[in-house]
Amino acid sequence: MSTVSAHVAAALSGHIDHVFGVMGNGNAYFLDALERSTRVGFTAVRHEAGGVVAADAYHRAGGGLAAATATYGAGFTNTLTALAEAVQAHVPLILVVGDEPTSGRRPWGVDQIALASAVGARTYTVGRTDAAATTIIAIEHALTYRVPTVLAIPYDVAALDAGPAPEPPAPRLPAPVAPAGPFAAQAIRDAAAALAAAKRPLLLAGRGAWLAGAGAALGAIADATGALTASTALGRGIFPRAEFDLGVTGGFGAEKAMQLIAEADVAVVFGASLNQFTMRFGALFAPGTRVIQVDLAVAATHPHVGAYIRGAAGLVAAAIAEALDTIDAAPSGWRESVDAASARTYDAGDELAPDGRLDPRSAAQRIGELLPEDRVVVSDGGHFIGWANMYWPVASPDRMMMIGTAFQSIGLGFASVPGAARARPDATIVLTTGDGGGLMALADLESAVRTAAGRGLAVVWNDAAYGAEVNLYGLKGLAEGPMLIPQVDFAEVARGFGAEGVVVRTLADLERLAEWTRTPASERPFLLLDLRISGRVIAPYQQEIIRVNS
Repeated sequence: MSTVSAHVAAALSGHIDHVFGVMGNGNAYFLDALERSTRVGFTAVRHEAGGVVAADAYHRAGGGLAAATATYGAGFTNTLTALAEAVQAHVPLILVVGDEPTSGRRPWGVDQIALASAVGARTYTVGRTDAAATTIIAIEHALTYRVPTVLAIPYDVAALDAGPAPEPPAPRLPAPVAPAGPFAAQAIRDAAAALAAAKRPLLLAGRGAWLAGAGAALGAIADATGALTASTALGRGIFPRAEFDLGVTGGFGAEKAMQLIAEADVAVVFGASLNQFTMRFGALFAPGTRVIQVDLAVAATHPHVGAYIRGAAGLVAAAIAEALDTIDAAPSGWRESVDAASARTYDAGDELAPDGRLDPRSAAQRIGELLPEDRVVVSDGGHFIGWANMYWPVASPDRMMMIGTAFQSIGLGFASVPGAARARPDATIVLTTGDGGGLMALADLESAVRTAAGRGLAVVWNDAAYGAEVNLYGLKGLAEGPMLIPQVDFAEVARGFGAEGVVVRTLADLERLAEWTRTPASERPFLLLDLRISGRVIAPYQQEIIRVNS
């Protein structure tokens, strides 16, 4: 018998490689069909939020369209924070869930469509006669709008006989947005002319430029104009010439690099939304900088933008590069006149902070020196996010992801590891998380250890507090008691899940990481480093937030 759930699984299988989630009453038939009738892999996690988080990480690490599954009711509501994060981060994702019967809601039911809509996700509900077609429509929606989409299977429909599975049509997807018409053509010529005439040109790129495949064209523009380059936190590694790159912008940026950015007379921004953190709360560019933005939004996304070109970053960058070639632009020579490598260096800190605990800056720098070169870094949210972004280089934007920061959430870290591990089966997966978020996500430490094994490394920045709250509200004089966490031994907890745990109180304790890195992945365990850091060392980006909120 070919059930409705089997039709959904068959239609999905042509467009996904993997599903993450937790099995329950509402999705049991779907998972059965997936396992028995398709080549799609399934990875079980231990919390429904973890299924969406793992799928999110899978996509961001280059795995393609993401897919997760959960049962109805409490299983679905457990996904909402992770679903909201994926919406805010523009992650195309299919969440297959059970739903209330077509006969109506049961006492334990909730309005799942309304709840999904509240966080920005649309729901498509399958029926006995249209399951495959509805699945394709949901895929189209997710890919077209780069947004999570819920695919609901009513409880009394899931196991119904739907007849032979039809051959589903291919999703109809829009072409990349091309700059069209005389106004766009003139805007491209103007951008090229501005870059060619600039004495201190700068290119800034975000994740949107990476998704649009703009890297090579951006490199050509930089070479043609002699521009220095920089990226947002989610665009790190996109430019091909690291020797002329200033690194990440905003609060994660090195101070000397930010001073150079402020000297730019023309800055062209590709695929970056220019949020308050990237823009240093309005202080990234000097008042005299001419800022040109290239993005898919209907209009410029920051008031400091003086000219806007709507279009896919890759297409616009290629057009600007061609225009520069047409006018025989000569390099400005600015990038050769500065030492970009020196400008993007950070304060190495001390081994120990004044309170006797580990200085997170020196620890981050040393860890960055010891990490395996072939790595993907996944980050939870919290005060600690600055350390990995500042001290750990990454090869490309799909090698560094921050899951939770778009929705300002914590507790999504451990579940990110299985997704990244499945998307990058040869890379070392490095998690950076705090003690507060780590405790919140602890159920999926088991998932991380099981899926990544010797390719997995977790770094827990353990300051026995919710550091961001202490830094912002404790400094204002609010009671710190609710912001503190009893000292947790994460190393011991990790051992209970089958990993190796190491308490790190001095830089010498990191020698175990050096040994671990030298050992083949097949011969080493999942490693968790429990860094007993000082909460008195405040990350520069947090200092910016404190200043703005004071």
